[in-house]
Amino acid sequence: MKYQVLLFYKYVTITNPEELKEKSLEMCKRHNLTGRVILSEEGINFTLEGLVEDTEAFVTEFLKDERFSDTHIKRSEGFGKSFPGLSIKVRKEIVGTRFPKEVDPRIKTGNHLKPEELKKWYEDKKDFVIVDMRNTYEYAAGHFRGSEDLGMKASRELREVLHKLEDAKDKTVVTVCTGGIKCEKMSAFLMHNGFKDVHQLSGGIHSYMEKYPGEDFLGTLYTYDDRLVMDFGGDREIVGTCKRCEDKTEKFQNCANSECNMLFLICDDCMSEEGPGFCSETCEHSTA
Repeated sequence: MKYQVLLFYKYVTITNPEELKEKSLEMCKRHNLTGRVILSEEGINFTLEGLVEDTEAFVTEFLKDERFSDTHIKRSEGFGKSFPGLSIKVRKEIVGTRFPKEVDPRIKTGNHLKPEELKKWYEDKKDFVIVDMRNTYEYAAGHFRGSEDLGMKASRELREVLHKLEDAKDKTVVTVCTGGIKCEKMSAFLMHNGFKDVHQLSGGIHSYMEKYPGEDFLGTLYTYDDRLVMDFGGDREIVGTCKRCEDKTEKFQNCANSECNMLFLICDDCMSEEGPGFCSETCEHSTA
């Protein structure tokens, strides 16, 4: 049996999110899907897993709704246990940015740059700044060549680190994130703060890796499910480093110190030596 993970979003006005929640719940259960769904008056954010035939049947039915008919569906291989169950929630935002109401991707957002266009920019050595809008631990596992990590732990922190991009205000900026959803608001926020030439990678890193596996994006893509990381093959470079010994690795785990529980990269050797695995000597000794 082959499983598939669906990843898609859309910023579109939803007049009754609770009604859509009930409809989505019924559809997901009928097609035997698990995953996480966030709905809001500003749009939808779906990550689902199921058998290939079930996921495709869901997509066919879902896209019949005129509000979502042009939604870009991203697909990747699953293993049947990427999610512990099904969660569908209604929230104020589909990405928790807490930006001003004026920052609204439905009205104004960065220019959508197709993967093919970004590839050509790399090949032509175009002068541009590529900014990773994900969290630092996601960046650690994999990132675009020459991209900048802002050091964020959550999307809402963009306000606090915006000063790091001051020199890029009059340059060509490309924002990147996993599937594109964060960049809709992040690029809009940059424009709201005076950035002149702002683009966002259409379909996110996921779409670029599908087309160009192992090229330009170095390492693996962090996923918010039990797969933790994924790639699409290719002769890729491993860029992740073990927090304990700094050897190359792509494996994540949570610190064995329950009071810390930090997600970090750890190599096989340190994992076997440390047993369950601690992120630091401080955490290791505090449990002794």
